[in-house]
Amino acid sequence: MQRVTFTLDDALMAQLDRHMAVRGYKNRSEAIRDLARFGIDQAAEGADATGDCVAAVVYVYDHVARELAKRLVRLYHEHHDVTVASLHVHLDEETCLEVAVLRGSAGDVRHCAEHVIAERNVRHGRIFAVPLHASTHD
Repeated sequence: MQRVTFTLDDALMAQLDRHMAVRGYKNRSEAIRDLARFGIDQAAEGADATGDCVAAVVYVYDHVARELAKRLVRLYHEHHDVTVASLHVHLDEETCLEVAVLRGSAGDVRHCAEHVIAERNVRHGRIFAVPLHASTHD
């Protein structure tokens, strides 16, 4: 096993502690290992998808974070070939929710979506991808 150190803000730490209490974890390492496995499994679900798809990328971010809005706009311009539309919602004075609709090859769509979610100060993000053509099984 490897020892890893990382930093969580107080609100996320409180959520982790509540999660541990509800699930009966004895320590944070066990809880974080299970959450990491779940996240990795979930990310892998669509990673092998091929063909064209349409996806909604839903994420919450802090709009006052330094340069984040500019970085997101730049990212969408760099991926203009898969970017279709977006919806921007102000949740409070600092927090925004965006839904971006992407369309194209599954690999290109996932690549763009993962870069959006990975941007610093994007707090929560999910990709909901749907194939445009049903797969056929022999």
